[in-house]
Amino acid sequence: MNAEERQGQAEKGEFHRSVSHFADRITADGRDGWPVEPGRYRLVVSRACPWANRAMISRRLLGLESAISLAITDPLQDERSWRFTLDPDDRDPVLGIRFLSEAYDARERDYPGGVSVPAIVDVPSGRLVTNDFQRITLDFATEWGALHREGAPDLYPQQSRQEIDEVMERVYREVNNGVYRAGFARRQNAYERAFQGVFRCFDWLSDRLSRQRFLVGETITEADIRLFTTLARFDAVYHGHFKCNRNKLSEDPVLWAYARDLFQTPGFGDTTDFAHIKRHYYQVHTNINPTGIVPLGPDLSGWLTPHGREQLGGRPFGDGTPPPPVPAAEQVPPEGQARQV
Repeated sequence: MNAEERQGQAEKGEFHRSVSHFADRITADGRDGWPVEPGRYRLVVSRACPWANRAMISRRLLGLESAISLAITDPLQDERSWRFTLDPDDRDPVLGIRFLSEAYDARERDYPGGVSVPAIVDVPSGRLVTNDFQRITLDFATEWGALHREGAPDLYPQQSRQEIDEVMERVYREVNNGVYRAGFARRQNAYERAFQGVFRCFDWLSDRLSRQRFLVGETITEADIRLFTTLARFDAVYHGHFKCNRNKLSEDPVLWAYARDLFQTPGFGDTTDFAHIKRHYYQVHTNINPTGIVPLGPDLSGWLTPHGREQLGGRPFGDGTPPPPVPAAEQVPPEGQARQV
């Protein structure tokens, strides 16, 4: 998108998501100068962020925990960017930095863009490698194959990539980014266009998933990961905070059952932190929620109820196996978990 097109969007009151500025790739052959290497890179995430949550799910499903270490930021930011206040001395214990912006500055000082997660940092140099959230998980599934766990699923199968890409493109445009376009719209007609797109896609997804357990084929793929992280935040945040309120996720029988099916699959619900999600959106977006009050609801126990999706068949991990339990240091704290009441 050029400057003229961005200006046109601004005049229409539309939200525009910036393109990832650092799009280097970590590949098996190291063609961008960043070869796949166990222990070299650190994945920096916020549990609140849906784009970062995608990287956490992929890393866990593929068994890359020992190959790529994980840094979790505070759900709240300040003017200095994502901060490591959850760690001792408010400093990441591996990178030795207090703010993610320090890794960005080590790569390129005063670059034209914000400090975003997910981000992958080169541990030896402390430099940012990439913040390309669209590409990181695809490369986890393909370029990092030699380091996948035994029994790891194929999240981006070669024979289904065209269909996966087509589904993901629509889901990104109308749902993943659509909820933001609704929430951050500055004019009524811009909000209404985004709102209509979200629920037009919801209806299409609901019809598609009424006939099959997963979005593409009989197994979990990258497409399911990308949809799940928006669905997980829908009733807690997007329905009210972003005004996407035609109906709740829990009021759509098909999508609600599909979301619960994934949530109860190892790798999905055990990386979802509802406390971080709510604190971030309601306390950081002061232009939308100036009081900073975080709602107590919704009731999360429904995420653990039976979903009945097994009757549609399918094998979540294909010929593979579920991942082992979450490492103790990466477990979601009790206050962020869905629990039976």
